Amino acid sequence: MRLSKRKLAFVGAWAIIAESSTCPQSGTDALQRLVETSAQRLVIAEQVALAKWDKGIPVEDASREAQVIVHAVTAGQSRGLDQQVVSNFFRAQIEANKLVQYALLAEWRRVGKAPDHVPVDLAKTIRPGLDQVDTALIAELQESTAIRASASCHMDIAKAAGRYVSLHKNSLGPLKAIALDRALATACIGPPLASRRLSIRPSD
Repeated sequence: MRLSKRKLAFVGAWAIIAESSTCPQSGTDALQRLVETSAQRLVIAEQVALAKWDKGIPVEDASREAQVIVHAVTAGQSRGLDQQVVSNFFRAQIEANKLVQYALLAEWRRVGKAPDHVPVDLAKTIRPGLDQVDTALIAELQESTAIRASASCHMDIAKAAGRYVSLHKNSLGPLKAIALDRALATACIGPPLASRRLSIRPSD
């Protein structure tokens, strides 16, 4: 009796594995982790804005931005990623981060104060956290290379971002939702599917 139960359990487990292998992961699913990590970077952007509010530091920091991109490109090359692809992706991440910062700082200036918060050191606490997120983004760029090169990537990543926004609408807010689309604008390697269709010429 015990043997038959074990056999039954094995057959059931095998069936689940077989079923999952016949249902490949969709492009949207394959890009979800990249979207989620990019969104984490935008959450940290609010902490960056608060730190800059406290210190009166401008949003623009060209030397820091250059450093982020150089480190990302170097890390990407060690994983076989194209230098320009990584550079474009992280420039978009930075621009999205600054979008959040500019909007929040302007809002706080209009009301004359920032939200109550415990001061956090930008260099010692916040930036190391951003560096960890960037390391995760590099790994996920490598893992998603094939889907990001596909013709459906732009639609897939838009759906993945939409799914994330829908699941986190109570905490994300419209500003970060817009910034998330900006952050992911250069994630896809190839042209959109619609552009490829338009480029097809009729035969003579």
